[in-house]
Amino acid sequence: MPATHYFRPIPQPDGGRWRLAGGWVGFSRLERLSRDAPPVIVEEAPPEIIAALTAPRAPVLGLAMDAPRIMGIVNVTPDSFSDGGRHDTAPAAIAHGRALARAGADLIDIGGESTRPGAAEVGVAAEIARVVPVIEGLPGTRRSVDTRKADVARAAVAAGAGFVNDVSGLDFDPGMAAEVARSGAAICLMHAQGLPATMQDDPRYGDVLLDVFDALAARIARAVAAGIPRDRIVVDPGIGFGKTQAHNLAILRRISVYHGLGCGVLLGLSRKRFIGAIGGTDAAVPPDARDPGTLALTLAAVAPGIQIHRVHAV
Repeated sequence: MPATHYFRPIPQPDGGRWRLAGGWVGFSRLERLSRDAPPVIVEEAPPEIIAALTAPRAPVLGLAMDAPRIMGIVNVTPDSFSDGGRHDTAPAAIAHGRALARAGADLIDIGGESTRPGAAEVGVAAEIARVVPVIEGLPGTRRSVDTRKADVARAAVAAGAGFVNDVSGLDFDPGMAAEVARSGAAICLMHAQGLPATMQDDPRYGDVLLDVFDALAARIARAVAAGIPRDRIVVDPGIGFGKTQAHNLAILRRISVYHGLGCGVLLGLSRKRFIGAIGGTDAAVPPDARDPGTLALTLAAVAPGIQIHRVHAV
């Protein structure tokens, strides 16, 4: 059942009554949100809400969540929107992953299937062939696999990945939850509306902020029921995945509401098209020209305590 009220902690950088998720941000007030009434600023919330908002988040691959962390992106694909084809061989991808680690990435996310709007599905064997050599070629780094498929996750974890970044939030492959539970890996449950091939055709929500909250809560419950401990779960509101520019901005303005799910929060907005639209750049401008906008929005998300930031330009 969807919640009646949702509570968004209002960040207070100079202290505050409570610490948000045991991290670097304080808060003393909250915005109470609902579907049928205007927002209200309050100074109290039910004890279970405060507990969910303040409990320190579990480490991810041994990485404490008490400071912002950077996830570097390695696309071993010919068609990713930002850098497709630049690192689509194992040697190039491994070199790029090493460069990201030297630049300061806390973990490296390796993907073998583009999930840009309009992208076609890649077969399991081809995806495994792309990601496994790269994972094996980056020993000594925290490695994540960006996949929707249980068989790919199994092969990736066997190769050394300790984190599964599932952009479908367990909706694509019915076997994913059980596989992650069996493997002992951590998982990111992302929200997406629809499949990449059609997700941007006409996305609609009643209230995007709260609809995404409820959908992520349901995904967490499904993961826990499958045997994945809650302390191995991270969530991602899925910027740009079945969402318009207005939807993306509505989520970003009040993104701290997702701390109420009681898990670490990952944000992936690097170089996405809406950043260029906000900045008024021509659609023909290369995606890496959106890095300044990516940096601005990432800093805006650090302020409300978002723990993991998935970026191209580490």
